[in-house]
Amino acid sequence: MFLLLKAALRNRKHLSLLLFSFLALGLLTISNALEISALGVLINAETLSQLMSGQPLEAPTLELIGSHKTTNPLQWIIERVQQQMVNVSSLRVLIGILVSVAVFKAICLFWSRFMTQLMAIRVSRDLRLQYFEHIQTLPMSFYQKHNIGSLSSRVVGDAGQIATSINSILTNYLHTPFTIILTLILCFYISWQLSMVIFFGIPMIVLPITFLAKRVKRASRQLQSNQEKFASVLIDFLAGIQTVKIFAMETFSFKKYKEQNDRMAVLESKAAKYGLLTRPILHMMTTLCLASVVLYGLLTLKLTVSELIVFCGLLQLSYEAIKKFADENANIQRGVVAAERMFDVLNLRPEIEDKKDAIQLTGFKEKIEFDHVWFRYQDEWILKDVSFTILKGETVAIVGPTGSGKSTIVQLLPRLYEVQQGEIRIDGKPVNAYTQRSLRDQIAFVSQKPFLFYDTIAANIAFGRNFSREDIYTAAKRAHADEFIIRQPQKYDSMLAEAGQNLSGGQQQRLAIARALVKNAPVLVLDEATSSLDAISESKIHSAVASLHGQVTQVIIAHRLGTIEHADRIIYIDRGEKIAEGSKSELLQSCDQFRLMWETLYRTEKEPATT
Repeated sequence: MFLLLKAALRNRKHLSLLLFSFLALGLLTISNALEISALGVLINAETLSQLMSGQPLEAPTLELIGSHKTTNPLQWIIERVQQQMVNVSSLRVLIGILVSVAVFKAICLFWSRFMTQLMAIRVSRDLRLQYFEHIQTLPMSFYQKHNIGSLSSRVVGDAGQIATSINSILTNYLHTPFTIILTLILCFYISWQLSMVIFFGIPMIVLPITFLAKRVKRASRQLQSNQEKFASVLIDFLAGIQTVKIFAMETFSFKKYKEQNDRMAVLESKAAKYGLLTRPILHMMTTLCLASVVLYGLLTLKLTVSELIVFCGLLQLSYEAIKKFADENANIQRGVVAAERMFDVLNLRPEIEDKKDAIQLTGFKEKIEFDHVWFRYQDEWILKDVSFTILKGETVAIVGPTGSGKSTIVQLLPRLYEVQQGEIRIDGKPVNAYTQRSLRDQIAFVSQKPFLFYDTIAANIAFGRNFSREDIYTAAKRAHADEFIIRQPQKYDSMLAEAGQNLSGGQQQRLAIARALVKNAPVLVLDEATSSLDAISESKIHSAVASLHGQVTQVIIAHRLGTIEHADRIIYIDRGEKIAEGSKSELLQSCDQFRLMWETLYRTEKEPATT
């Protein structure tokens, strides 16, 4: 429960809502008590016949009331109300009282429910926002440990469950105790002897709730964990639906999906069993207690019917609050599990943070240095003692076999990961001496898998920056994206489908290159950026990138000859180590691995032309 309250109060503005909710729930409890008391006045046997006739109370009746020995405060209140009805229409007064109580309760009921719902809605909104904001600060290693299904489940499902459970907490831990205390005080005020029966029923009510709450929490944890796996399986197969169809593996994917679906159904049944078992048990216990109260009150204490009805009504209010507590407790336990899962992420501290004295990188003036850089992921070293220098305006290609650590090098430069040993410097200062934002502002990055979001083509190129239309058009033309953009229905204002699915792979890549070019950053990183392009498009991009030679510092990772032929220097990496460095001609002479790669690629690319 503490985690749920912590989630609710992460935003201090929620404290005022919490107070208003508590006030509304308190007034609702008072209105319930007033309603029961008004019912007791109505049912009083001594005046019911006169009230139904619409006449004021007669003197003999008043004398009888005045001579009646007051046995408890409730009877005294009933007598005072009846005495006030002299010389007025008794029924009209009573109707006025009942209507006033009903209106007061209706207002309190709406206010309490609205305030608790508003509290839940705003908590859910803020949690989703804080969660998304926080996970963007976490390093790339975090995303390698968690899949998309898990993260999306937490940001949507868990935030919603927490909000719903907070609503239940406001009812259970604020409204329920207040209701029980108030009604028990009134019950003891009416008859302390009769109220002692309550203490026999409390253990029979509390013990089942405590016993079942632990099992509900355990079942909820298993269920929500399985929901993550279920979401992941669904997302994976939807993302790979083309592969599933090509390999005709619909039966295999259905089997995987069915296994998770059946497992979730079993866990849902288990959670439902424990969650629903509390109400029948509590109903049986409260019925026995109420029956005992009625018999003891009538036969032993000789209470009037009106007194007994008011007492049982107040007692029922407290029992209903307890039964509702039991019903909502399962929901609270699910919220506790959801809060634990969400705070597992929210409590993670970013591994890469700006230093307190970090400075702004306002431009790239001299060189980039990798000085004996070591990097490992988990227990495996990806880079081992790598050193090289890239001067301003140079075009440097990094090549090597798959898995040699090429992409890791360019991901260390903008501090997507932090080096374990050694140092990366820009203009003589370590990259961690600069703020992350200013560092990344100086780097334009084009990856092998372009990221496109659901928006217009122009918005995807600008990517949240206030570039002019002219800048966007120029970048698109340089990336040779303009030729297919102008064929779209609304040209640059055409909407892209999710992940750019209404474009080919080559078109997506050209938009990503246009996005990098419009940024006009002094450092351009191309990580297999032309891998999805046809030969003609690649040639055009090659020309566009080559035209930047000397103006922009380029770091290129590629396998295809056309992309790296114009490089000033080539660095050959194998198994995380730098094997050789130099111009193409130098490496062909000094590096056997590079020469073998070059000859293999040369034959592969030239053979189609000679056939």
